[in-house]
Amino acid sequence: MFDIGNLVNFIYQYYINPIINDSGYNIYNTITWAILLGLSLFGVVKLLNKLDLTVDGVFIAAVSPYIFVGGSLRVVEDAGLVAAPLKYLLITPLIYFFIFFVCVAILILSVGLERVSRIKYYWPFALGGVAWSILNLWLLFTTAKSFDWTILAIILSVGAALSFLVFVIGRLFNIALLKDRVNAYVLDGQLLDATATSFGLTLLPYAEKHVLPNFLIEATGTAFIMYPLKVIVTIPVLFIIDEYLKGESINLTGLVKLAILTVGLAPAIRDTLRMTLGV
Repeated sequence: MFDIGNLVNFIYQYYINPIINDSGYNIYNTITWAILLGLSLFGVVKLLNKLDLTVDGVFIAAVSPYIFVGGSLRVVEDAGLVAAPLKYLLITPLIYFFIFFVCVAILILSVGLERVSRIKYYWPFALGGVAWSILNLWLLFTTAKSFDWTILAIILSVGAALSFLVFVIGRLFNIALLKDRVNAYVLDGQLLDATATSFGLTLLPYAEKHVLPNFLIEATGTAFIMYPLKVIVTIPVLFIIDEYLKGESINLTGLVKLAILTVGLAPAIRDTLRMTLGV
């Protein structure tokens, strides 16, 4: 017999409680958020088609500042700069919905501006994200109690080196997948996430919240398992998108890549800022 009480307890335990206490992910909410993300992509495709926009390298570059917004806003919440209940809006997955709606609003305004002027939509759209990012950084740095240049230098240096390595390998071995700028950018974002996670868990008292990475880290005894994990997962997915989804909507395949970039780069930014500011 159906028990509404058990359903309420289940929803609270696996969905609401992780948001209120920022306790991380479990198998149930992980699958649910992934499904919602997939469904959302189709809605965004329709919107972009209506706005007559293409998800190409320029579009992804213009969206990138908002990825930084997401990562830095999470640190604003981590630092306790926002009180409840407003702070719940800055916790996954609510923060994604929040930034998504603001991002879409700015995008629509930017497209409207392009239609009545000679200003290309991507300039005001990107600048909106840059301005928001600067505001977040100003808030974080003016309230920070410490600043660790060492950890920031390590993560950025390793991240830059890996990005250069991806660039070199792609051209040295003539690998079309890695020579594509968007694909390389997506892989760079995932590798930066691996760098931030690996050093954060190894050098500092942080904990992994995602289900699969946490399982693999515990199984192997090292956080540096994140590097092969990112490569093993990201490259085949990009290959499948490029080789088997050629006939699909350009916007759909572009948004899938943007989503993969976001789920890697946003946590990388968050973790790097947290470690740098001692949050």
